[in-house]
Amino acid sequence: MNTSFLKKLNLKKNNPGSFTGIKSLKASAGKIDSFSPVDGKYIASVDLSSKKDYEKIVKTAQKAFKSWRTIPAPMRGDVVRQYGNALRENKEYLGKLVSYEMGKSLQEGYGEVQEMIDICDFAVGLSRQLYGLTMHSERPGHRMYEQWHPLGIVGIISAFNFPVAVWSWNAMIALVCGNVCIWKGSEKTPLCSVACQNILMKVLKANNVPEGVCSIVTGDYQIGELMTADSRVNLISATGSTRMGRIVGAKVAERFGKCILELGGNNAIIITPDADLSLALTGVVFGAVGTCGQRCTSTRRLIIHESMYKDVKRKLVRAYKQVRIGNPLDASMHMGPLIDKDAVQNYLNTIKEIRNEGGKFAVAGGVLEGAGYESGCYVKPCIAEVNSEFNIVQHETFAPILYIMPYSGGVENAIAIQNNVPQGLSSAIMTTNLRDAELFLSAAGSDCGIANVNIGTSGAEIGGAFGGEKETGGGRESGSDSWKAYMRRQTNTINFSTGVPLAQGIKFEL
Repeated sequence: MNTSFLKKLNLKKNNPGSFTGIKSLKASAGKIDSFSPVDGKYIASVDLSSKKDYEKIVKTAQKAFKSWRTIPAPMRGDVVRQYGNALRENKEYLGKLVSYEMGKSLQEGYGEVQEMIDICDFAVGLSRQLYGLTMHSERPGHRMYEQWHPLGIVGIISAFNFPVAVWSWNAMIALVCGNVCIWKGSEKTPLCSVACQNILMKVLKANNVPEGVCSIVTGDYQIGELMTADSRVNLISATGSTRMGRIVGAKVAERFGKCILELGGNNAIIITPDADLSLALTGVVFGAVGTCGQRCTSTRRLIIHESMYKDVKRKLVRAYKQVRIGNPLDASMHMGPLIDKDAVQNYLNTIKEIRNEGGKFAVAGGVLEGAGYESGCYVKPCIAEVNSEFNIVQHETFAPILYIMPYSGGVENAIAIQNNVPQGLSSAIMTTNLRDAELFLSAAGSDCGIANVNIGTSGAEIGGAFGGEKETGGGRESGSDSWKAYMRRQTNTINFSTGVPLAQGIKFEL
Protein backbone atom coordinates (compact mmCIF):
# COMPACT_ATOMS: atom_id res chain seq x y z
CA MET A 1 0.00 0.00 0.00
CA ASN A 2 1.43 3.37 -1.07
CA THR A 3 0.93 5.72 1.89
CA SER A 4 3.04 8.63 0.69
CA PHE A 5 -0.01 10.87 1.24
CA LEU A 6 0.70 10.61 4.99
CA LYS A 7 3.99 12.48 4.58
CA LYS A 8 2.27 15.11 2.44
CA LEU A 9 -0.06 15.75 5.40
CA ASN A 10 2.84 15.90 7.88
CA LEU A 11 1.73 12.69 9.57
CA LYS A 12 4.44 10.52 11.11
CA LYS A 13 3.95 7.14 12.73
CA ASN A 14 5.06 8.09 16.22
CA ASN A 15 4.52 11.84 16.07
CA PRO A 16 1.68 12.88 13.74
CA GLY A 17 2.25 16.57 14.46
CA SER A 18 1.55 19.33 16.97
CA PHE A 19 -2.16 19.27 16.45
CA THR A 20 -3.92 20.56 19.57
CA GLY A 21 -3.80 24.16 18.41
CA ILE A 22 -1.76 25.23 21.44
CA LYS A 23 2.02 25.38 21.01
CA SER A 24 2.94 24.72 24.63
CA LEU A 25 0.61 21.74 25.01
CA LYS A 26 1.59 18.16 24.29
CA ALA A 27 -1.23 15.73 25.03
CA SER A 28 -0.30 13.55 27.99
CA ALA A 29 -2.78 10.71 28.47
CA GLY A 30 -1.03 8.06 26.42
CA LYS A 31 -1.58 7.17 22.80
CA ILE A 32 -4.24 5.74 20.53
CA ASP A 33 -3.24 3.56 17.61
CA SER A 34 -4.97 3.94 14.26
CA PHE A 35 -5.39 0.83 12.13
CA SER A 36 -6.81 0.84 8.61
CA PRO A 37 -9.91 -1.29 7.93
CA VAL A 38 -8.62 -1.52 4.34
CA ASP A 39 -5.72 -3.88 5.10
CA GLY A 40 -5.68 -4.10 8.91
CA LYS A 41 -2.30 -2.40 9.07
CA TYR A 42 -1.11 0.04 11.73
CA ILE A 43 -0.97 3.59 10.38
CA ALA A 44 0.21 5.82 13.24
CA SER A 45 -0.29 6.69 16.90
CA VAL A 46 -1.91 9.87 18.19
CA ASP A 47 -1.46 11.41 21.63
CA LEU A 48 -4.52 11.30 23.87
CA SER A 49 -5.76 14.34 25.80
CA SER A 50 -5.93 14.20 29.59
CA LYS A 51 -8.31 16.13 31.81
CA LYS A 52 -5.46 18.55 32.51
CA ASP A 53 -4.91 19.02 28.78
CA TYR A 54 -8.61 19.66 28.31
CA GLU A 55 -8.60 22.36 30.98
CA LYS A 56 -5.77 24.19 29.27
CA ILE A 57 -7.47 23.96 25.89
CA VAL A 58 -10.74 25.39 27.26
CA LYS A 59 -9.02 28.25 29.10
CA THR A 60 -7.01 29.12 26.00
CA ALA A 61 -10.21 29.05 23.93
CA GLN A 62 -11.93 31.41 26.38
CA LYS A 63 -9.08 33.87 26.04
CA ALA A 64 -9.02 33.57 22.25
CA PHE A 65 -12.76 34.24 22.01
CA LYS A 66 -12.37 37.67 23.59
CA SER A 67 -10.25 38.85 20.67
CA TRP A 68 -11.64 36.69 17.83
CA ARG A 69 -15.20 37.99 18.36
CA THR A 70 -14.02 41.58 17.83
CA ILE A 71 -12.54 40.87 14.40
CA PRO A 72 -15.02 41.93 11.69
CA ALA A 73 -16.92 39.00 10.25
CA PRO A 74 -15.68 39.55 6.67
CA MET A 75 -12.10 39.33 7.96
CA ARG A 76 -12.93 36.11 9.77
CA GLY A 77 -14.43 34.94 6.50
CA ASP A 78 -11.19 35.66 4.70
CA VAL A 79 -9.34 33.31 7.04
CA VAL A 80 -11.88 30.61 6.23
CA ARG A 81 -11.42 31.38 2.51
CA GLN A 82 -7.70 30.72 2.86
CA TYR A 83 -8.42 27.43 4.60
CA GLY A 84 -10.64 26.43 1.69
CA ASN A 85 -7.75 27.14 -0.68
CA ALA A 86 -5.39 25.08 1.49
CA LEU A 87 -7.86 22.22 1.33
CA ARG A 88 -7.89 22.50 -2.46
CA GLU A 89 -4.13 22.07 -2.46
CA ASN A 90 -4.38 19.04 -0.19
CA LYS A 91 -7.56 17.48 -1.56
CA GLU A 92 -5.82 14.45 -3.08
CA TYR A 93 -3.81 13.65 0.05
CA LEU A 94 -6.60 14.26 2.56
CA GLY A 95 -9.10 12.36 0.40
CA LYS A 96 -6.77 9.35 0.33
CA LEU A 97 -6.34 9.51 4.10
CA VAL A 98 -10.11 9.56 4.61
CA SER A 99 -10.44 6.55 2.32
CA TYR A 100 -7.60 4.62 3.98
CA GLU A 101 -8.36 5.35 7.63
CA MET A 102 -12.15 5.18 7.39
CA GLY A 103 -12.63 2.74 4.50
CA LYS A 104 -14.91 4.64 2.14
CA SER A 105 -14.25 4.61 -1.60
CA LEU A 106 -11.60 6.95 -2.95
CA GLN A 107 -14.16 9.00 -4.86
CA GLU A 108 -16.20 9.39 -1.67
CA GLY A 109 -13.02 10.42 0.16
CA TYR A 110 -12.39 13.12 -2.43
CA GLY A 111 -16.06 14.06 -2.27
CA GLU A 112 -15.88 14.53 1.48
CA VAL A 113 -12.96 16.94 1.17
CA GLN A 114 -14.87 18.75 -1.58
CA GLU A 115 -17.71 19.22 0.92
CA MET A 116 -15.20 20.92 3.20
CA ILE A 117 -14.15 23.23 0.38
CA ASP A 118 -17.78 23.97 -0.46
CA ILE A 119 -18.70 24.86 3.13
CA CYS A 120 -15.69 27.19 3.28
CA ASP A 121 -17.02 28.98 0.19
CA PHE A 122 -20.49 29.12 1.73
CA ALA A 123 -19.12 30.48 5.01
CA VAL A 124 -17.12 33.19 3.23
CA GLY A 125 -20.31 34.53 1.64
CA LEU A 126 -22.16 34.16 4.91
CA SER A 127 -19.58 36.33 6.67
CA ARG A 128 -21.14 39.37 4.93
CA GLN A 129 -24.73 38.24 5.46
CA LEU A 130 -25.23 37.74 9.20
CA TYR A 131 -28.40 39.77 8.95
CA GLY A 132 -30.69 41.00 11.69
CA LEU A 133 -34.10 42.65 11.37
CA THR A 134 -35.42 46.18 11.84
CA MET A 135 -38.91 46.45 13.36
CA HIS A 136 -41.34 49.31 13.90
CA SER A 137 -41.83 50.29 17.50
CA GLU A 138 -45.27 51.16 18.88
CA ARG A 139 -43.64 53.99 20.81
CA PRO A 140 -42.93 57.29 19.04
CA GLY A 141 -39.30 58.26 18.67
CA HIS A 142 -38.11 54.67 19.12
CA ARG A 143 -36.35 52.22 16.85
CA MET A 144 -36.20 48.45 17.33
CA TYR A 145 -33.90 45.94 15.72
CA GLU A 146 -32.41 42.49 16.16
CA GLN A 147 -28.78 41.54 15.94
CA TRP A 148 -26.81 38.35 16.36
CA HIS A 149 -23.72 37.81 18.51
CA PRO A 150 -21.37 34.82 18.79
CA LEU A 151 -22.01 32.32 21.57
CA GLY A 152 -18.44 31.62 22.69
CA ILE A 153 -16.99 28.11 22.64
CA VAL A 154 -18.54 25.61 20.22
CA GLY A 155 -17.78 21.98 21.04
CA ILE A 156 -17.94 19.65 18.05
CA ILE A 157 -18.20 15.88 18.50
CA SER A 158 -18.04 14.08 15.17
CA ALA A 159 -18.34 10.45 14.06
CA PHE A 160 -16.05 8.14 12.08
CA ASN A 161 -18.24 7.86 8.97
CA PHE A 162 -17.62 11.46 7.91
CA PRO A 163 -14.37 12.12 9.76
CA VAL A 164 -13.66 15.55 8.22
CA ALA A 165 -16.73 17.01 6.48
CA VAL A 166 -19.14 17.20 9.43
CA TRP A 167 -16.53 19.00 11.54
CA SER A 168 -16.12 21.58 8.80
CA TRP A 169 -19.90 22.06 8.47
CA ASN A 170 -19.87 23.20 12.07
CA ALA A 171 -16.47 24.81 12.46
CA MET A 172 -16.42 27.02 9.35
CA ILE A 173 -19.86 28.45 10.14
CA ALA A 174 -19.02 28.84 13.82
CA LEU A 175 -15.76 30.64 13.02
CA VAL A 176 -17.27 33.25 10.70
CA CYS A 177 -19.95 33.84 13.33
CA GLY A 178 -17.18 34.80 15.76
CA ASN A 179 -17.04 31.65 17.88
CA VAL A 180 -14.04 29.53 18.79
CA CYS A 181 -14.11 25.74 18.39
CA ILE A 182 -12.96 22.63 20.22
CA TRP A 183 -13.23 19.45 18.19
CA LYS A 184 -13.39 15.89 19.45
CA GLY A 185 -13.17 13.67 16.39
CA SER A 186 -13.84 9.95 16.42
CA GLU A 187 -11.22 7.81 18.15
CA LYS A 188 -11.63 5.45 15.17
CA THR A 189 -10.29 8.06 12.72
CA PRO A 190 -7.90 10.24 14.76
CA LEU A 191 -5.45 10.91 11.94
CA CYS A 192 -8.14 12.59 9.86
CA SER A 193 -8.68 15.06 12.70
CA VAL A 194 -4.95 15.68 13.06
CA ALA A 195 -4.50 16.24 9.32
CA CYS A 196 -7.30 18.82 9.18
CA GLN A 197 -5.85 20.63 12.17
CA ASN A 198 -2.33 20.61 10.73
CA ILE A 199 -3.58 22.27 7.55
CA LEU A 200 -5.66 24.79 9.50
CA MET A 201 -2.83 25.71 11.87
CA LYS A 202 -0.68 26.94 8.98
CA VAL A 203 -3.48 29.24 7.84
CA LEU A 204 -4.18 30.55 11.35
CA LYS A 205 -0.48 31.19 11.97
CA ALA A 206 -0.10 33.07 8.67
CA ASN A 207 -2.96 35.38 9.72
CA ASN A 208 -1.78 35.90 13.32
CA VAL A 209 -5.00 34.38 14.61
CA PRO A 210 -4.99 34.01 18.41
CA GLU A 211 -3.92 30.65 19.77
CA GLY A 212 -6.93 28.55 20.77
CA VAL A 213 -9.41 29.78 18.16
CA CYS A 214 -9.64 26.24 16.81
CA SER A 215 -8.34 23.29 18.85
CA ILE A 216 -8.82 19.54 19.01
CA VAL A 217 -8.96 17.04 21.84
CA THR A 218 -8.40 13.34 21.30
CA GLY A 219 -9.87 10.48 23.28
CA ASP A 220 -12.92 8.33 23.87
CA TYR A 221 -16.32 9.10 25.36
CA GLN A 222 -14.75 10.40 28.58
CA ILE A 223 -13.39 13.48 26.81
CA GLY A 224 -16.81 13.92 25.25
CA GLU A 225 -18.38 13.78 28.70
CA LEU A 226 -16.09 16.58 29.89
CA MET A 227 -17.27 18.75 27.00
CA THR A 228 -20.98 18.06 27.38
CA ALA A 229 -20.93 18.75 31.13
CA ASP A 230 -18.83 21.92 30.83
CA SER A 231 -20.87 25.13 31.16
CA ARG A 232 -17.99 27.02 29.53
CA VAL A 233 -18.79 25.22 26.26
CA ASN A 234 -21.78 27.20 25.05
CA LEU A 235 -22.89 24.90 22.24
CA ILE A 236 -22.39 21.18 21.69
CA SER A 237 -22.85 19.90 18.16
CA ALA A 238 -22.81 16.11 18.35
CA THR A 239 -23.09 13.54 15.58
CA GLY A 240 -23.60 9.90 16.46
CA SER A 241 -26.10 7.32 17.61
CA THR A 242 -29.50 8.03 19.13
CA ARG A 243 -28.27 6.40 22.35
CA MET A 244 -25.37 8.84 22.51
CA GLY A 245 -27.69 11.74 21.67
CA ARG A 246 -29.98 11.02 24.59
CA ILE A 247 -27.03 11.22 26.98
CA VAL A 248 -25.55 14.38 25.42
CA GLY A 249 -28.91 16.14 25.08
CA ALA A 250 -29.88 15.52 28.70
CA LYS A 251 -26.50 16.59 30.06
CA VAL A 252 -26.36 19.81 28.04
CA ALA A 253 -29.99 20.67 28.83
CA GLU A 254 -29.26 20.17 32.53
CA ARG A 255 -26.86 23.12 32.41
CA PHE A 256 -29.05 25.14 30.00
CA GLY A 257 -26.51 24.87 27.22
CA LYS A 258 -27.35 24.70 23.52
CA CYS A 259 -27.30 21.56 21.42
CA ILE A 260 -27.27 20.48 17.78
CA LEU A 261 -27.91 16.74 17.57
CA GLU A 262 -27.43 14.77 14.36
CA LEU A 263 -28.32 11.21 15.28
CA GLY A 264 -29.54 7.97 13.71
CA GLY A 265 -31.32 7.56 10.40
CA ASN A 266 -33.61 4.79 9.16
CA ASN A 267 -34.10 6.14 5.70
CA ALA A 268 -36.62 4.86 3.17
CA ILE A 269 -37.22 5.17 -0.55
CA ILE A 270 -40.75 4.70 -1.90
CA ILE A 271 -41.11 3.32 -5.42
CA THR A 272 -44.53 4.02 -6.95
CA PRO A 273 -46.05 2.36 -10.04
CA ASP A 274 -45.13 5.48 -12.04
CA ALA A 275 -41.42 5.42 -11.16
CA ASP A 276 -38.65 5.55 -13.73
CA LEU A 277 -36.93 2.34 -12.67
CA SER A 278 -33.61 2.97 -14.38
CA LEU A 279 -33.32 6.18 -12.39
CA ALA A 280 -34.65 4.63 -9.20
CA LEU A 281 -32.30 1.65 -9.14
CA THR A 282 -29.18 3.82 -9.34
CA GLY A 283 -30.35 5.89 -6.36
CA VAL A 284 -31.29 2.80 -4.36
CA VAL A 285 -28.07 0.86 -4.93
CA PHE A 286 -25.73 3.77 -4.18
CA GLY A 287 -27.82 4.74 -1.16
CA ALA A 288 -27.65 1.20 0.22
CA VAL A 289 -24.02 0.23 -0.50
CA GLY A 290 -22.20 3.58 -0.65
CA THR A 291 -19.78 3.99 2.27
CA CYS A 292 -20.60 0.32 2.99
CA GLY A 293 -23.95 1.45 4.40
CA GLN A 294 -22.27 3.62 7.04
CA ARG A 295 -23.88 6.94 6.22
CA CYS A 296 -26.55 8.40 8.48
CA THR A 297 -28.44 8.97 5.20
CA SER A 298 -27.85 5.45 3.84
CA THR A 299 -30.94 3.78 2.37
CA ARG A 300 -32.17 1.21 4.88
CA ARG A 301 -35.69 0.51 3.64
CA LEU A 302 -37.22 0.17 0.18
CA ILE A 303 -41.02 0.39 0.04
CA ILE A 304 -42.23 -0.91 -3.34
CA HIS A 305 -45.74 -0.97 -4.78
CA GLU A 306 -46.96 -4.56 -4.93
CA SER A 307 -47.62 -4.33 -8.68
CA MET A 308 -43.91 -4.00 -9.40
CA TYR A 309 -42.36 -5.64 -6.34
CA LYS A 310 -41.13 -8.77 -8.16
CA ASP A 311 -39.72 -6.78 -11.07
CA VAL A 312 -37.85 -4.36 -8.81
CA LYS A 313 -36.49 -7.22 -6.69
CA ARG A 314 -35.26 -9.06 -9.77
CA LYS A 315 -33.48 -5.96 -11.09
CA LEU A 316 -31.96 -5.21 -7.68
CA VAL A 317 -30.56 -8.73 -7.38
CA ARG A 318 -28.98 -8.34 -10.81
CA ALA A 319 -27.56 -4.91 -9.89
CA TYR A 320 -26.04 -6.21 -6.65
CA LYS A 321 -24.09 -8.81 -8.63
CA GLN A 322 -22.27 -5.91 -10.29
CA VAL A 323 -21.13 -4.26 -7.04
CA ARG A 324 -17.35 -4.48 -6.78
CA ILE A 325 -16.00 -4.82 -3.24
CA GLY A 326 -12.37 -4.26 -2.38
CA ASN A 327 -9.62 -1.81 -1.54
CA PRO A 328 -11.34 1.59 -1.56
CA LEU A 329 -8.21 3.32 -2.83
CA ASP A 330 -8.80 1.42 -6.08
CA ALA A 331 -11.13 3.80 -7.93
CA SER A 332 -12.84 0.88 -9.72
CA MET A 333 -14.32 -0.40 -6.45
CA HIS A 334 -17.87 0.53 -5.43
CA MET A 335 -17.65 -0.54 -1.80
CA GLY A 336 -14.91 -0.81 0.79
CA PRO A 337 -14.86 -2.32 4.29
CA LEU A 338 -16.81 -1.66 7.45
CA ILE A 339 -14.93 0.49 9.96
CA ASP A 340 -13.85 -2.36 12.28
CA LYS A 341 -14.64 -5.87 13.48
CA ASP A 342 -17.18 -4.61 16.01
CA ALA A 343 -19.16 -3.23 13.07
CA VAL A 344 -18.85 -6.58 11.32
CA GLN A 345 -20.28 -8.33 14.37
CA ASN A 346 -23.22 -5.92 14.51
CA TYR A 347 -23.84 -6.68 10.83
CA LEU A 348 -23.84 -10.44 11.52
CA ASN A 349 -26.10 -10.02 14.57
CA THR A 350 -28.61 -8.11 12.46
CA ILE A 351 -28.64 -10.82 9.79
CA LYS A 352 -29.32 -13.38 12.51
CA GLU A 353 -32.17 -11.28 13.92
CA ILE A 354 -33.73 -10.90 10.46
CA ARG A 355 -33.82 -14.69 10.14
CA ASN A 356 -35.21 -15.07 13.67
CA GLU A 357 -38.12 -12.75 12.81
CA GLY A 358 -38.92 -14.67 9.63
CA GLY A 359 -37.19 -12.52 7.02
CA LYS A 360 -35.77 -14.01 3.83
CA PHE A 361 -32.76 -12.92 1.82
CA ALA A 362 -33.01 -12.03 -1.85
CA VAL A 363 -29.25 -11.42 -1.69
CA ALA A 364 -27.42 -13.22 1.10
CA GLY A 365 -24.87 -11.52 3.31
CA GLY A 366 -21.65 -12.75 4.85
CA VAL A 367 -18.04 -11.84 5.59
CA LEU A 368 -15.60 -11.91 2.68
CA GLU A 369 -12.38 -13.86 3.03
CA GLY A 370 -9.25 -14.44 0.98
CA ALA A 371 -6.78 -12.25 -0.85
CA GLY A 372 -7.54 -8.55 -0.43
CA TYR A 373 -9.88 -9.11 2.50
CA GLU A 374 -7.31 -9.88 5.21
CA SER A 375 -8.54 -7.12 7.56
CA GLY A 376 -11.72 -9.10 8.21
CA CYS A 377 -13.85 -5.98 7.71
CA TYR A 378 -15.20 -6.66 4.22
CA VAL A 379 -18.80 -7.88 4.01
CA LYS A 380 -21.35 -8.63 1.31
CA PRO A 381 -24.18 -6.14 0.78
CA CYS A 382 -27.45 -8.00 1.30
CA ILE A 383 -31.14 -7.55 0.57
CA ALA A 384 -33.68 -8.82 3.10
CA GLU A 385 -37.39 -9.31 2.40
CA VAL A 386 -39.18 -8.29 5.57
CA ASN A 387 -42.42 -7.16 7.10
CA SER A 388 -42.45 -3.47 7.96
CA GLU A 389 -43.55 -4.36 11.48
CA PHE A 390 -40.46 -6.44 12.26
CA ASN A 391 -38.68 -5.15 15.35
CA ILE A 392 -35.29 -5.15 13.61
CA VAL A 393 -36.63 -2.77 10.93
CA GLN A 394 -37.22 -0.15 13.61
CA HIS A 395 -33.50 0.10 14.32
CA GLU A 396 -30.56 1.50 12.43
CA THR A 397 -27.72 -0.87 11.58
CA PHE A 398 -24.63 0.85 10.19
CA ALA A 399 -24.05 -1.74 7.47
CA PRO A 400 -25.04 -2.52 3.85
CA ILE A 401 -28.32 -4.26 4.70
CA LEU A 402 -31.33 -3.18 2.63
CA TYR A 403 -34.85 -4.10 3.77
CA ILE A 404 -37.42 -4.42 0.99
CA MET A 405 -41.16 -4.58 1.54
CA PRO A 406 -44.31 -4.18 -0.58
CA TYR A 407 -47.18 -1.75 -0.13
CA SER A 408 -50.68 -1.81 -1.59
CA GLY A 409 -53.15 0.92 -2.47
CA GLY A 410 -52.26 4.59 -2.78
CA VAL A 411 -49.00 6.35 -1.95
CA GLU A 412 -50.42 7.48 1.39
CA ASN A 413 -50.05 3.86 2.57
CA ALA A 414 -46.38 3.86 1.60
CA ILE A 415 -45.86 7.16 3.40
CA ALA A 416 -47.44 5.70 6.54
CA ILE A 417 -45.00 2.77 6.42
CA GLN A 418 -42.08 5.13 5.89
CA ASN A 419 -43.02 7.35 8.82
CA ASN A 420 -43.65 4.42 11.17
CA VAL A 421 -40.11 4.34 12.61
CA PRO A 422 -38.59 6.36 15.45
CA GLN A 423 -36.02 8.12 13.23
CA GLY A 424 -36.67 10.96 10.79
CA LEU A 425 -33.58 11.98 8.85
CA SER A 426 -33.78 11.38 5.10
CA SER A 427 -36.46 10.07 2.73
CA ALA A 428 -37.18 9.83 -0.97
CA ILE A 429 -39.88 8.93 -3.44
CA MET A 430 -39.35 7.66 -6.96
CA THR A 431 -42.31 8.71 -9.11
CA THR A 432 -43.31 10.60 -12.22
CA ASN A 433 -46.76 11.27 -10.73
CA LEU A 434 -46.94 14.94 -9.75
CA ARG A 435 -49.72 14.40 -7.23
CA ASP A 436 -47.82 11.64 -5.42
CA ALA A 437 -44.65 13.76 -5.37
CA GLU A 438 -46.44 16.80 -3.96
CA LEU A 439 -48.27 14.72 -1.34
CA PHE A 440 -44.94 13.25 -0.25
CA LEU A 441 -43.54 16.77 0.24
CA SER A 442 -46.64 18.15 1.96
CA ALA A 443 -47.42 18.36 5.67
CA ALA A 444 -49.26 15.05 5.28
CA GLY A 445 -46.22 13.43 3.68
CA SER A 446 -42.72 12.55 4.84
CA ASP A 447 -41.96 13.43 8.46
CA CYS A 448 -38.21 13.60 7.82
CA GLY A 449 -35.90 16.59 7.81
CA ILE A 450 -34.89 15.73 4.24
CA ALA A 451 -37.42 14.67 1.60
CA ASN A 452 -36.34 14.08 -2.00
CA VAL A 453 -38.09 13.31 -5.26
CA ASN A 454 -36.36 11.12 -7.85
CA ILE A 455 -33.01 11.14 -6.08
CA GLY A 456 -31.91 8.85 -3.28
CA THR A 457 -31.67 9.43 0.46
CA SER A 458 -27.89 9.54 0.52
CA GLY A 459 -25.90 12.70 0.12
CA ALA A 460 -26.81 16.34 0.66
CA GLU A 461 -25.65 19.68 -0.70
CA ILE A 462 -24.14 22.11 1.77
CA GLY A 463 -26.48 24.92 0.66
CA GLY A 464 -29.43 23.33 2.43
CA ALA A 465 -29.91 22.82 6.16
CA PHE A 466 -28.96 19.26 7.08
CA GLY A 467 -30.71 17.37 9.86
CA GLY A 468 -33.74 15.37 10.90
CA GLU A 469 -36.67 15.01 13.25
CA LYS A 470 -37.83 12.61 15.99
CA GLU A 471 -34.98 10.44 17.30
CA THR A 472 -32.63 11.96 14.74
CA GLY A 473 -32.43 14.88 17.14
CA GLY A 474 -33.95 17.90 15.39
CA GLY A 475 -30.67 19.73 14.81
CA ARG A 476 -29.63 21.53 11.63
CA GLU A 477 -26.13 22.06 10.28
CA SER A 478 -24.47 23.45 7.18
CA GLY A 479 -26.52 25.70 4.87
CA SER A 480 -29.65 27.86 4.75
CA ASP A 481 -30.02 29.77 8.04
CA SER A 482 -28.37 27.08 10.19
CA TRP A 483 -25.83 29.76 11.19
CA LYS A 484 -28.36 31.09 13.70
CA ALA A 485 -27.78 28.04 15.91
CA TYR A 486 -24.21 29.24 16.45
CA MET A 487 -25.23 32.71 17.62
CA ARG A 488 -27.35 34.40 20.25
CA ARG A 489 -30.16 36.74 19.30
CA GLN A 490 -30.41 40.18 20.86
CA THR A 491 -33.33 42.60 20.56
CA ASN A 492 -32.38 46.28 20.81
CA THR A 493 -34.54 49.35 21.36
CA ILE A 494 -33.22 52.89 20.91
CA ASN A 495 -35.14 55.87 22.25
CA PHE A 496 -34.28 59.04 20.34
CA SER A 497 -37.26 61.04 21.66
CA THR A 498 -37.28 63.57 24.54
CA GLY A 499 -39.55 61.45 26.75
CA VAL A 500 -39.82 57.91 28.08
CA PRO A 501 -43.09 56.51 26.67
CA LEU A 502 -43.86 53.00 27.88
CA ALA A 503 -45.11 50.09 25.82
CA GLN A 504 -48.82 49.19 25.68
CA GLY A 505 -49.69 52.77 26.60
CA ILE A 506 -48.82 52.33 30.29
CA LYS A 507 -48.63 55.63 32.22
CA PHE A 508 -46.02 56.16 34.93
CA GLU A 509 -45.41 59.69 36.20
CA LEU A 510 -43.13 60.98 38.96
